[in-house]
Amino acid sequence: MRHGNAADNFRALVVTTTESGPGLEVRQLDRDFLMEGDVTIAVDHSTLNYKDGLALTGRAPILRVSPMIPGVDLAGTVESSQHPDYAPGDKVVLNGWGVGERHHGGYAQLARVRGEWLIPLPDRLSTRQAMAIGTAGYTAMLCVTALERDGLQPESGPVLVTGAAGGVGSLAVALLAGRGYTVTASTGRMEESPYLQALGASAVIGREELQTPVKPLAKERWAGAVDCVGGTTLANVLSQTRYGGSVTACGLAGGMDLPATVAPFILRGVHLLGVDSVMAPRQARLRAWRSLAAEIDLGKLESMTRTIAIDELPAAAADMLAGKVRGRIVVDVNA
Repeated sequence: MRHGNAADNFRALVVTTTESGPGLEVRQLDRDFLMEGDVTIAVDHSTLNYKDGLALTGRAPILRVSPMIPGVDLAGTVESSQHPDYAPGDKVVLNGWGVGERHHGGYAQLARVRGEWLIPLPDRLSTRQAMAIGTAGYTAMLCVTALERDGLQPESGPVLVTGAAGGVGSLAVALLAGRGYTVTASTGRMEESPYLQALGASAVIGREELQTPVKPLAKERWAGAVDCVGGTTLANVLSQTRYGGSVTACGLAGGMDLPATVAPFILRGVHLLGVDSVMAPRQARLRAWRSLAAEIDLGKLESMTRTIAIDELPAAAADMLAGKVRGRIVVDVNA
């Protein structure tokens, strides 16, 4: 239920940055607290991404303004609009654009944003389902699209997904399997093998296989890969990628460094494709969300999703950074 009168005030998680770390407080706010924008949204759901976990725990300088309402994703209903593309009652989705970093984000019952940051909620999806997908699924689809644009096809050979039990990884496994790829999932939690196989993984390997000292060139294994980890894992993936194969890099859970050599690029013609979801152009977003709405198996999506309230976010963020979260977490801002 909605706490308080949304016409006058709203409930939100507010983070204040201090020298000793972030201070988190669920507060009742006046709408004057909101930043400038031409569309005001009654938020239904948000989600917890790895970047949100970094912001809430203070593990990385994600938040550029203090105090700040975090949450890089939101979905809800337009309350008022001065933007020509949106009218009261429209269902909308927002991912990225600095929201939850420099502009108040989705961990609130109310948001005021710029209309060009929004896309219409796809017809097949509820706001909860859209946030179960969230930036994680949107990023996963951008990765799959980038690989296929670079020539990858199901008959090319096996595709690897690293960090597969996380949000981006889970959705990448499901999307690739749905398109007919033979998917190998890499995870540090082998107890999640049945979960990953249910999403469509043909094989599951332990992450330790990709954390050994990096060889300039290792045995060719992968026609393509979605890497959510970075660091030594990505370097090993590159060294194991087949001639002419492609690897998308979209995460840094294993570190920002890349202890690789040029050998995979100049001796095997491997392509390393960077994928950014925050500032991706509107047309790329619309294509990704159209594909997600058409392809996502809603049963699999539900199986990888749990819902929490705003008050539960601090503990969930700590669990996420500790590697204890499987799949996706939706935040019901009105619970």
